[in-house]
Amino acid sequence: MAQDLNEDLQTPPMTRKVRLGDIDSAKDKTIEISEEERDTIMALLDLKDLGGLRFVYRVRQGTRKKVLLTGRLQADVVQTCVVTLEPVPARIDVPVEAEFVPIEKIAALQKRAENPSQAGEIDWPEAIEGDEIDLGPLVYETLATSLDPYPKKAEADFKWSDSEQSGETPKNNPFSVLKGLKSS
Repeated sequence: MAQDLNEDLQTPPMTRKVRLGDIDSAKDKTIEISEEERDTIMALLDLKDLGGLRFVYRVRQGTRKKVLLTGRLQADVVQTCVVTLEPVPARIDVPVEAEFVPIEKIAALQKRAENPSQAGEIDWPEAIEGDEIDLGPLVYETLATSLDPYPKKAEADFKWSDSEQSGETPKNNPFSVLKGLKSS
């Protein structure tokens, strides 16, 4: 079922609107986050700490009403180790490229995506809404997808305890229960 383009599942944790008339392709711009945005992003991404988040970018007008963005996202994050539950610090430093197109063109892409023969072939651009682009969701999504999905401390080792290897059979496993039912 297709989602209406104007219907958001949740409010983005940050917004940074840029008017198309204010685009200066000769200058780099920088986005830094507020303390409130930092706290919201940390909660959404389950981070223990988030510092130095900076997005340096440059936008320029492209052809056919497109806006092209190049930039670099940098941040210091602390995640939780999936094995030991200890803090795992990491440095995020990733290049970013994005294309913004008028929202009407995205609606046409959405119709094309509903065609099964086109599945997986569409590289989704960001939307130009009215005469603005919003860089906040792009910054958040780039950070979110740059995080390690399974952060683990270098020396952390997960040792699986298998009852068959130790010679013990747990009394509450499903097969023990079935064996008990069979013998009654």
